Amino acid sequence: MKRFALVLALVVALAAGFGCAKKSAEPGYVEEGMSAEMQAAIQQITDGRVLFAFDQYTIQPEYQEVLKTKAELMKRYNTIRVRIEGNCDERGTQEYNLALGERRARAAYDYMVTLGVSPSQLEMISYGKENPAVQGHDESAWSQNRRDDFRVIAH
Repeated sequence: MKRFALVLALVVALAAGFGCAKKSAEPGYVEEGMSAEMQAAIQQITDGRVLFAFDQYTIQPEYQEVLKTKAELMKRYNTIRVRIEGNCDERGTQEYNLALGERRARAAYDYMVTLGVSPSQLEMISYGKENPAVQGHDESAWSQNRRDDFRVIAH
């Protein structure tokens, strides 16, 4: 019985520790007790996608400014961790688009690191064509789906 109580106490202690983890920040996310400055920084980081040309993963000049803003905020609030999510339009094979999405996420990651963001604050994932932002089968939809999204995963 003592052994069971000890195991139960250990499980409860571990569960309580995991329950305190900070939540992932979706756009519009507000956490009670978080400073207004931190909330604004998280909002700016999650806003503003980086879009790409067809079959490309080069960061265009207009999106370099978007990444510079995100990098400055991440350097100021160095507890913020961000997942860069690479995405593609529906054309191409699943394997090809997963690789292209990874190259897109890597391009933003590398650029932000050159701007002084710690690599420990960043992670990457590719969704390929599996996570469209816009439904449709034309250039208007495709151009919005060739993108990097930025999700705050800890702060």
